[in-house]
Amino acid sequence: MIKNQAHICLVAVVLALSISNIVPAQSSGGSFTITQSQIAGGGGTAGNGSFGVNGTSGQMAAGTTMTNSPYQEYGGFWTDVVSPTATAGQISGQVSDSNGNSVAGVAVRLTGTQNRMTITDALGNYHFDSVETNGLYVVTPARANFSFAPAQRTLSQLGFHTDAAFTANQTSSNLNPLDTTEYFVRQQYVDFLHREPDEAGFNFWVNNIESCGADQSCREAKRIDTSAAFFLSIECQQTGYLVQRVYLAAYGNLANEPVPITLSDFNAEAPRISAGVVVNQDGWQRKLKQNQDAYLADFVQRARFAAAYPSAMSPAEFVDKLLTNAVVNGADADRTKAISEFGATATSGDSSARARALRDVADSSALTQKEFDSAFVLIEYFGYLQRDPNSGPDTNFNGYQFWLNKLDTFNSNYQGAEMVKAFMNSTEYRLRFGVR
Repeated sequence: MIKNQAHICLVAVVLALSISNIVPAQSSGGSFTITQSQIAGGGGTAGNGSFGVNGTSGQMAAGTTMTNSPYQEYGGFWTDVVSPTATAGQISGQVSDSNGNSVAGVAVRLTGTQNRMTITDALGNYHFDSVETNGLYVVTPARANFSFAPAQRTLSQLGFHTDAAFTANQTSSNLNPLDTTEYFVRQQYVDFLHREPDEAGFNFWVNNIESCGADQSCREAKRIDTSAAFFLSIECQQTGYLVQRVYLAAYGNLANEPVPITLSDFNAEAPRISAGVVVNQDGWQRKLKQNQDAYLADFVQRARFAAAYPSAMSPAEFVDKLLTNAVVNGADADRTKAISEFGATATSGDSSARARALRDVADSSALTQKEFDSAFVLIEYFGYLQRDPNSGPDTNFNGYQFWLNKLDTFNSNYQGAEMVKAFMNSTEYRLRFGVR
């Protein structure tokens, strides 16, 4: 489930390809406000009266219910799999300029026996898994403001290892790469899930937007819904949003500020949970739980936490302080569950029990529902603008509070509040990648 390409000046780009055996990968992704007919049989829908969520590839496992006010999601998701062939390999490569600098965000298309598309990561790398080696293929790279020579390469009778290269020169055009769907979609993965896109999820979102053709109103609406879907996805909810809830329960909001965490702390913490997690790939739930457990185990043993929660505290005192910091009146069942993690002991010194109790409070419905809108707004600042709400052109939290109040007014309907649209179209965001 990342990097700023705003000022990359390229003279030439080299694209190297290699092929090796690999097990076919599965996909991730998600959907938001997409009609049932477009889901192609995926199924699953939910809503809260102001917007709907329809099941698509990769947000959660089939049959899973996730309630996270102001919405409830029931997963009826399928897994996109690239079917293995009798003789399959991997086409992979790197895009770099003539000075060896890697180039991210280059869309690479494979056409012929298989028709595929992927995009280069922060290191300029890309790959196609499960490629039939006896096929005929044309590989074509593309990115705004660059021309490639040759424009494409034709490959046939591939072995398990085939190398090729492309060189690209910067053109005189001055386009914003965000205006290309492929670049835009990749940036959502990078900014909100802290990972590069998997091929199937990437293609799903690109094709969803491109299905609008030249209808600009349709394209804008789908870009807005696409971006919002990344915050609403199980990956973001169980990684970045979990970090925010953990910080709030542990320490409350920052002194004289309405948020619990800074961007620097968030960027250090969230990737620890999301590392290696791609929803719907084999073992993703196990990997997510391992990451979450390891993160919480480390968190409660940090000096700051130990100072705030002396081991001599009783289990009830420990849990009640967490609930007080979170500014929630935990339901009796939530409080009882968290306290019970300590068993019959009179103190709260057991670090494993501390981690479980902290997780219980962070995952409580009371806290999750209360902080949903606040987290949505804060992650817009973190993701789009890559800054704290009171930094950069802002010297206070007035902008943050404006959007929080507006989102609350519209009952968490980001479309009615036009919040995602405003961040996505802001000059500040677009200037991250070059021109307005």
